[in-house]
Amino acid sequence: MGGLGMRELVVILLVVLVVFGAKKLRSVGSDLGAAVRGFKKSMSEGEEEQSTPPQQIRSEGADAEFPEVAKKSDAKERTEHLICSRAGSRRF
Repeated sequence: MGGLGMRELVVILLVVLVVFGAKKLRSVGSDLGAAVRGFKKSMSEGEEEQSTPPQQIRSEGADAEFPEVAKKSDAKERTEHLICSRAGSRRF
């Protein structure tokens, strides 16, 4: 009662052939083969990446300064300074 025998496989193949047709079955088979090849290729590329150590990216210059960010950080520093100065002047 266990697995599929040769007779069962032939019956399944004939039913699939009748339902889908020969042309559709060929295209499904070729698409499935292409998918398996792509999977194997990506797996081998992943193994190559794991075997080579990662390279460190060197910075060649200073980071870019954006005016919007600079304005926000200046305003935040002024606010923090005001809060600290007010808290320091009050004695509880």
